[in-house]
Parts: sequence; structure tokens; C-alpha cells
Amino acid sequence: MRTRPYIRGDVLVGMVMLLFVFSLMMVPLIDVVRKEIQMGPGRINHEQAFQVAEAGLNYYQWHLAHFPTDYRDGTTTPGPYVHSYTDLTTGKVIGQYSLTITPPVVGSTIVTIQSTGWTTANPNDKRTITAQYGIPSLAQYSFLSNDIVWIGAGETISGKLQSNNGIRFDGVGNAPISSAKTTYYCPSSQGSPCPSTQNGVWGNASAAVKSFWQFPVPAVDFSALTANLSTFKAAAQSGGIYLSPSSALGYSLVFNSNGTVTIYKVTSLNSNPTGWDVYGVAHNEDTDYKKRTLLSTQNIPSNGIIYIEDTVWVEGTVQGRVMLAAAKLPYVVGSAPTIYIPNNILYAAKDGSSVLGLLAQNNIVITYSAPSNLEIDAALIAQNGSTQFFYYPGNTKTSITIFGSIMSYGQWTWSWVDSGGNLTAGYATTNDTYDKNLLYSPPPNFPLSTSGYQQINWVSN
Repeated sequence: MRTRPYIRGDVLVGMVMLLFVFSLMMVPLIDVVRKEIQMGPGRINHEQAFQVAEAGLNYYQWHLAHFPTDYRDGTTTPGPYVHSYTDLTTGKVIGQYSLTITPPVVGSTIVTIQSTGWTTANPNDKRTITAQYGIPSLAQYSFLSNDIVWIGAGETISGKLQSNNGIRFDGVGNAPISSAKTTYYCPSSQGSPCPSTQNGVWGNASAAVKSFWQFPVPAVDFSALTANLSTFKAAAQSGGIYLSPSSALGYSLVFNSNGTVTIYKVTSLNSNPTGWDVYGVAHNEDTDYKKRTLLSTQNIPSNGIIYIEDTVWVEGTVQGRVMLAAAKLPYVVGSAPTIYIPNNILYAAKDGSSVLGLLAQNNIVITYSAPSNLEIDAALIAQNGSTQFFYYPGNTKTSITIFGSIMSYGQWTWSWVDSGGNLTAGYATTNDTYDKNLLYSPPPNFPLSTSGYQQINWVSN
């Protein structure tokens, strides 16, 4: 015979209390779920508004890739520019975005795009994305060469370095050090153990510096620099400073801290001994001016372009944005002008407001009598020649500081050493510091990368 089960009174009380506590806990949870259900459509609209805004940003990025100087969305009127956003699956318009395009300021390639999106279901819930795009200039490198490079133990490179040939790197660097070569045959001019076959980048640098070595990488096309000279000349003749052949020894330009430049005609030179260039060619020409005739003092032109069809000496303090080219068209090897640097070239401020580009159709040469401690604030381009200090045996100097960028078609050097690594001519210490302002705010008409616009930053609400 089975007996009926029964529940003790104390157990029943406990169960009732447990159910009561559970119900108290469930009330807020149910409330949270209820609110989530109520907020669901709003959150979906909020996310969709963001996606519509992002679509607007993507659209104008595509537009700039095809029309890089159109900041008015294919129209002649100022924005904002409103477009409908269509669902590709249903073919229905589900939202709109409004674009505000801020073109680059003078001297910059940076475009600002602000895209605000909303849905047709909830047009009051708007999301905004703001992004900046810029075209990097060829001055994205602290140092760029088409030929071999040797960075010695006393040299420091701050910023990217690349050669289309091989690199011996014994110094200090803090950014990618890249060669277009997998291996190359280094000449005796790069010191022992050359001549020999070496990797694209090699040397006696520290392990930390070696971590920046990259090879092979794609070569940089120096012909991009050649294509700009006719443009420079036309811009100088129409709204800049144009100097025809001097019928003398060339011109001397001294930049002044008040935003002007003083122009002289050079009539005689100081004598100096024979020097040898980076390829062992003897140079008997004198490199320092002696006598000059004052021609004028002018404001830096509004377009910032100076074009000189002669040799030119450049020095002084730069206030403003300037691009100076020394060239003759068409290019002839024996008559292409050189730019000489006899003294310091300094910026009035190193904040991007002052910038100087020096483009020589031939060489950029530091003169025999240049200061023992020399600073050059500029982006230097030796289009078909080299940036260098000639080898004058025994003419040793203390230090050279470059704030800017160096682009040298040929070999480059500021210093000369013997087989034991002892300084025999030039500067004992070299410091190259990249001016980051050159990347997207280069000198006027400075050659730009062929990579097109690149995203710099991106923020949303």
C-alpha cells in the first residue's frame, strides 16, 4: 500500500520566499528587455544613418581618384551636395547623404570631406563622418637617390631613406631604409670589403637600425621630376620671378626674414683649389662668389615660383613658401645650371609656414668656403646630378644639418674618408632631419607622388 506524499510546512515557506525573490529579480530584467525591444528600431536607424554617411565618404573618395582637382562634385556651385542612397537589393531610396568639401589651402594637398547621412525612416537621426585625404609629395623621403648610398658611422638620418641602387648603412636611422636591389656589386668607393656583391642594404649599423632595412622595394621614377620644369618656367613668367641668363657668372639670391628676396648678379669669384666630385671627375671651377652687383629686392611672389636660367647661389632666412628652379630647356649636359650653397639657409619658423624647394637641373654643391657648422632648411633636388661637397684634400669642416629632404639622381656626399674611415674632406658630422610638413604641404608646384589621394585621418560622431 502506497502512501500520499506530503510537503512539510517549512519547505513550502522556503519555496514561496524563493519565488518572491526570483520575481523581484525578473521585474528589472523584463523592463530591460522591454526597453531594448522598444529601442531596437531606433538603433537600427542610427546604424543605417552611419552607413549612409560612410557611403557618401566612399563616393567622394572615388570622385577625387577620377577628378583630383574637383572640389564641387562636378558642379560650379558651392556645396553642400545632397545625394540619395539606394538599396541595391530593393531599388528603393532608404536615405540621403550631404557632402561638404573643403579644398586644400594654398601650399597643401589635403582635402577635407564631411559626410552627413540619415535614413528616410528617421531623417532627424543624423550621423556625420569627417575625413581628410592628401596626395603625398615626392618629398616624403628624408633622402632619395637613384644611385648608390653610403651612410657613414658619423651620420644620422631621421626619416625614410630609399635608393634605386644599393645602400651601405653604418650610421643611425629611425625609419624605413629601403633599396630597390636584392643584391648589387658595391664599388671600392663604398669602402672595404668592396668591391664585392652585397645585399641591397648592408653595413655595420646596430641591430635596432637593421630592423628598418627593406629590400627589394619598387624603384622611384626620377623622370617625374623632369616633367615639371616647363611648368615652373611658365608659372615664373606669368606670376613669379623669372631670371634670364645673366651674361655674367650667374645670380646670388639672399632670402630675408621679412618675406623678401634680394637678387644680385655675380661678377667675380674667389679662387679655390681643384676639387673632385663623387665620380672622381676633377672640377677646376671656383665655387664662392667674390663680387656681386645688386639688382633688386622683391617680395616673395604670390605663387612662390622662382625660375632662373643660370647658375645661382642661395642663402638667407626664408619667410614664406618658395620653389626655386635653376634650369635651361631643353636639357643639355654641359650647360645645365648648378645651385651653390655658400651659407646657412634657415626658415623663419619650422612649423610649415616657411618652406623652400631647390631644384637644380645639374648639381647642388656646398661651396669651398661654406661655414664649418652649416644648416640647410630646404627640400633639395639634384635632377640630373648630385648633391655634394667636392673632395678638397684637407678642407675639413665640423657639422652639417639638413632640415627637409634630399633627392639626388647621382651619388651624394657631404664628407670624404680614407680607407681607415678617417675624415679627409667635408663635414665630420651629418644630421638629416625630415621636415614632416613636406609630405602634404610641399613647396609650390613640387612634384607629387603618383599614388593619388591617401586617407590621413577619420572621425565620426
